[in-house]
Amino acid sequence: MEREDAVHTADNTMDIPALIAPVIRGLCIHTLGYPWVVRYDPDTQEVPPEALVVDIESALTEPGVLDEESAAKIFREAYTAWEFDSAPTGVDAAIQVARIKQGPSCVVVKRKDAPQACYWIDRTLDAAQQRGADRNASLLKEKVYPQASSLDAGFSAAQRAAVVRNKVVLVSGGMSRNRGIGEAVAWSLARSGAVVFLADQDLSEAQRVAASINDREKETRAVALEVHGTDEASVAALFSTIAKTTGGLDICISNEELLRLESVLDQSLADFAAVTEVNYTGFFLLLKYAGVLFRRQYRTAPQWKTDIIQINSQLGLMGSKRHGANVGSKFAGLGLISSAALELVAYNTKVNAVCPGNIFDHPIWSDGEQGLLRVYFKRTPIPGIKSPSELRAWYEEAIPMKRGCTEDDVLRAIYYLIEQDYETGQAIPVTGGTVMLH
Repeated sequence: MEREDAVHTADNTMDIPALIAPVIRGLCIHTLGYPWVVRYDPDTQEVPPEALVVDIESALTEPGVLDEESAAKIFREAYTAWEFDSAPTGVDAAIQVARIKQGPSCVVVKRKDAPQACYWIDRTLDAAQQRGADRNASLLKEKVYPQASSLDAGFSAAQRAAVVRNKVVLVSGGMSRNRGIGEAVAWSLARSGAVVFLADQDLSEAQRVAASINDREKETRAVALEVHGTDEASVAALFSTIAKTTGGLDICISNEELLRLESVLDQSLADFAAVTEVNYTGFFLLLKYAGVLFRRQYRTAPQWKTDIIQINSQLGLMGSKRHGANVGSKFAGLGLISSAALELVAYNTKVNAVCPGNIFDHPIWSDGEQGLLRVYFKRTPIPGIKSPSELRAWYEEAIPMKRGCTEDDVLRAIYYLIEQDYETGQAIPVTGGTVMLH
């Protein structure tokens, strides 16, 4: 009987260059133990002499369709042969065995002896792009150190942000100043040393955030991309672009959200469907295409851990008046997470959720007439509450920790989920005790 995943190995939802890039990135990660950037370049007029050249013709099952598993096998074999041919001798060999590994900085893909594309490899986006511009295929060399255990002396929670350093992360949604916390998440990741793709339906807002990050960091640390999260073709194109820009991903964070404050007795089917489409179907599409990309990296880097994290809500853990559609979509998202976690663990991908409580200082709550505090104050009056600020104090008094959730609280939970190796399919409450253990 054929293996279950064999059905999917000829999946052609991404174009061939986008399918190949994560396979190459996986090889680099596996060999050099570092989350390299792999940048696609269609220019093959000059093949650098130190490049690794790989013929993919035998992995094509039909014109334009590349078998994923066969392609990974071809690249693994080509890389092994390249390592053997380029291995140093004498004193250099002794040094390399002790503490240095090397790999190609350029991979050329060909078919029937005709070069098709180059893939330039380096630590950062800017460095990989410069290699392509200079046609510089000098070898990558990386010092290899024994991996530190969490039980080693000196390990502390202060090291948590280091778990994203040099990794490639997608943050989808919430870039607008007035909705979601995507901007705060993107800033934190970039300051911690990650390369961050900012994907949003509002491209101008994503570009605003990316420009601010890059200006502050003095290098290309953030890339803005447009995505319509409920359009499958748009989501597929997003992941193809990511694959051809950095070779792949290490972490995918879904922050798409649509709220409709309406009673289940009055809400229109159109509004209910819109909330479900964004919060549930949109997350499904992001999870699907992130999972496919991670599977391709896994083919050549089986020890490398990857993460999918949904910014869910305390509404995913408890009911709430006038939030029927919102609660239903959030509960559904957690169900999808637990099921996907069981599947994607086969590819060393963890799938988890963070469930924040009310972030009262965020514009979605506090922004004038449109903020939820004022909306709730008007729609659901509470005896003795005379203003939105009193309503906030009333809400906070009901929280065991006596305050609302903050962006920093959410970020700590995100870093924890990335850092830990053992949990998948979990929903982490960040609610100040509003939702406690089940």
